[in-house]
This record gives sequence, structure tokens and C-alpha cells, in this order.
Amino acid sequence: MFNLNDVKESYKRIRPHIIKTNLNPSLYLESEDKNYFLKLENMQIPRSFKIRGAVSKITSLTEEEKSRGVVAVSSGNHGAAVSYAGKLLGVDKVQVIVPTTTPQSKVDYIEYFGGKVIQVGLNYDEASAYAKEYIKEHNMVFVDACYNDPLIYAGQGTVAIEVLDQCPDIDTIIVPIGGGGLSTGVAVAAKGLKPDIRVIGVQTAACPAMIKSLDDHKYYEFYPSESSICDALIGGVGKLAYEMADGLYDDLIQVSEAYIRKGVEHLLIKEKVVAEPASAICVGAVLQNRERIGGKKIGLVITGGNLSENLMKEILMEGEVYEK
Repeated sequence: MFNLNDVKESYKRIRPHIIKTNLNPSLYLESEDKNYFLKLENMQIPRSFKIRGAVSKITSLTEEEKSRGVVAVSSGNHGAAVSYAGKLLGVDKVQVIVPTTTPQSKVDYIEYFGGKVIQVGLNYDEASAYAKEYIKEHNMVFVDACYNDPLIYAGQGTVAIEVLDQCPDIDTIIVPIGGGGLSTGVAVAAKGLKPDIRVIGVQTAACPAMIKSLDDHKYYEFYPSESSICDALIGGVGKLAYEMADGLYDDLIQVSEAYIRKGVEHLLIKEKVVAEPASAICVGAVLQNRERIGGKKIGLVITGGNLSENLMKEILMEGEVYEK
């Protein structure tokens, strides 16, 4: 388990190595009584919030641990963040294991920062199973994206510290849920700083692993998914995220793939923001469930910007058809 103080300590360690990203007002989402703000984590150098957790973990390692090298299993963004953090912090061996379905744009980022990539399995869960054996065989340190590492969770939670520093009046935060590291960290930090703030978790309807885990009172380490453009939100739930979920969320919402696509389109065309579907899900949630989300000043965590060229073109072309 971890708490607000752990998030604050993490923030002290990572601040020299990350960007304090903008919290921009959204002109095109706002209504008469609601203001929306985009926390642009897609502007981090590795193009996602994952750099926060990666630096939080690696800055805690001993020199002996760093010399052994680190391993990450990732759908792309976490791998790029670990690769970049390793480069910043003097880790020479960074191995990243990704599913074969990972967009090439994300693989390119991992390799650009010096990480070595192994592509295996059809999804995150299959890649994760392979990674466990790889780590044992090579005696390397696991930089765990979501399973049970409080140092990673605390690093991700630093997003909320910045949001409330940049706009103390924020009363609602919308945050995507994949494995749950970001949403847990954000909820712990936000509610620690402002107990009456509302935290809304959003998941793709193609893989509502956290929602089903809480509904069924059962921890789903692995969870089947339907076809989805949200590669970063596919798979099971982190053990720590499940154990800490009770009381953290004010609502959990499934967002349809159609509305996630609308979210990507909205950000590109209206806000001029390049965001991958796992980020645009927050906008999709507003378009789909504005009244249910509620709030007066609402922060949306735009988690990453690694949108593939092909998907960008596809969604923009769909938009032209809709407009006609």
C-alpha cells in the first residue's frame, strides 16, 4: 500500500527528470456551467505519463541493481518510458517485452531511447507471462507497470499533485484505467490533497477489467478483451490496484469504442492535440456521459500521444464521412 506522502516523496525524486506538463482549458468541450481542462501528459519526452513511474522506480535502485539491467513488459508507452529513464539514469541494459500487436510508433520510441525490444504474445497478458520467465533467467530487475509496485504507482500519482497545483478549483478528475497504476496513484494523491474531489475512472467497453473485478469481487489478473483501438488499456488489473480500489473511485464508466474514436477525432480537429485512444477515452467519456460525470471544473488526464499514423488517417477520414 502507499499514501499521499509516498507520492510527494516520489515527486521530489522525479521532478528534475520530467516535464511539468500543461493543464490547458478546453474551449470546445466547455458548456455554460462546466469547464474542462486537459492535462497534457502526451507532451512528456517519451510521449506519455509513464515516465513518472519509471523514474520513480529507477531512482530507488541501488548501483548493483542498475548494473544488472532492467526489464519492462509493456503495450508500448511504459517500455518507451523505461528506455528513456534508463538512458537518463545510467542503466545500460534495458529490455522491453511487448505484444506483437504493439503499434510500430511505440516500438520506434523504445528503440530510439536505447531499449532492446522483444515482441511476443498477442496481448499484454501473454507478453507479461513471457516476461516473468525472462526476468528469472537473466536475473534482471523488473520495472513493473501496474502489478504491485507502490513506487511505480506513487510516481504515476504525481500527475494529481500537478493538476491541483495548476488549478486548485478542479472538483473532478477523469482518468483512464488499464492495469490501474495511474488511476490508483491519481486517486490516492488527489483525495489526499483534496478529500472532496471526485475521481472518475474510465475503461473501454472492450475490456472493463477493473469494473468487472469490483462487480464480481474477484481479482482478474488476466482478462479477455474484444477488438479495441486502446492497446494500452487491454489486459487484466494490477493486484495493488484491485486491493486499493475500494473507496477510491466515485464512478467507473465503460466507454464504447465508437466514442473513443470520437474522442481521438475531437482532440485532433478541435483541440489540435495528438492523443492515442487510451488518452482520448477521457474525451469520449465526456461526449458519451457528460451529465453522469458531472462536476463544474473537470480535469482530463491525456495520458499519451503515441497515435499511429494509420489510425490517425483512418479516424480523420471517418470524420469527413460523418460531416457529409
